[in-house]
Amino acid sequence: MSDEKFLPFALPEIGEEEIAEVVDAIRSGWVTTGPKTRQFEQNFSEFLGGGVESIAVNSATAGLHLALEAIGIGPGDEVILPTYTFTATAEVVRYLGGTPVFVDVLESTFNIDPQAIVAAITPKTKAIMPVHFAGLSCDMDAILSIAKQHGLRVVEDAAHALPTTWRGCKIGKLASDFTVFSFYANKTMTTGEGGMVVTADAELAKRCKIMRLHGISKDAFDRYVSKTPAWFYEIVAPGFKYNMSDIAAAMGIHQLHRLPGFQVKRELMAQAYNSALAGLPICLPPDAAAGDLHARHLYPIRLLPECGVSRDTFIEEMAKRGIGCSVHFIPLHLHPYWKESCAVTPEMFPVAQRLFEQEVSIPLYTKMTEEDLLRVVNSIRSVLNNA
Repeated sequence: MSDEKFLPFALPEIGEEEIAEVVDAIRSGWVTTGPKTRQFEQNFSEFLGGGVESIAVNSATAGLHLALEAIGIGPGDEVILPTYTFTATAEVVRYLGGTPVFVDVLESTFNIDPQAIVAAITPKTKAIMPVHFAGLSCDMDAILSIAKQHGLRVVEDAAHALPTTWRGCKIGKLASDFTVFSFYANKTMTTGEGGMVVTADAELAKRCKIMRLHGISKDAFDRYVSKTPAWFYEIVAPGFKYNMSDIAAAMGIHQLHRLPGFQVKRELMAQAYNSALAGLPICLPPDAAAGDLHARHLYPIRLLPECGVSRDTFIEEMAKRGIGCSVHFIPLHLHPYWKESCAVTPEMFPVAQRLFEQEVSIPLYTKMTEEDLLRVVNSIRSVLNNA
């Protein structure tokens, strides 16, 4: 066992500005959805370049649910998504009575295979949900072209993809119906828990705002700060409780301001890994195309057969050396619920299955030092040399 302090897989970087803003929110008395949430939403739209509405929610899962509800997904509707994702991408389809249809991914990127999308389309297909794995954009030109050709809606699961770009355009500004971001604790920026729903369609945004808070025709902030009596409200739909609090938004205001710097550091760390790990019997993650940004939420390596150690043993040996690693993801087709309810098997997704059996996510977060990164590299070399 290593005598050095354990290096976790991920840690958020939270500064004094975030702390002060949270304290200000608490002292103001507005601890639920209020002025700081409004500011955060406005700042987020401006960060993306304007022309979109941003709706803050308490998780990206909530955001995906709102997005699918707004485009009318219901019982019997099919939504195509990659098997190589977290369960939230699929479970929101089930919330609405829809059917998630899993497809395979590309070996080069871990992202959804456009040809597999085409093969999965049926008369019941209503939407496509691409997932930008690890912070690298899917082939959005191909996906949006397929959607247009077949009359399908597109909801991007961009939980990993802030501030990713595709062909020079920020994810969140493409021609999709919705893009949903995550601010969970280990993401590229955080509000502890939280997410943001983004759309350029005013009517879709209006529906999300109503459904975000119990289906009420106006939100609590509008009702309680009005100078005229504004106690009256109407329930226009059976909504949800998905609003973000001002305490969370207070963190987000400053995390968003720091995000470009975070991305630069993550990219520099990824390139340092690329150089230090070159020549080892592992497959390194792909870079973004020239001129585009990779959010670098994860740094997923693949252990090739010739490395002489299994993925699970590798993770155990790294832990003995004081290094935390993880796996992204256990594909949906391997989980009991999805395997049984969707009648899927590993043989149906050969690429995703192979990637899963080889994949390890090593630490990459902005609080890491050069010494931390060197520890990770030396530990990887040690494990492989002793295999």
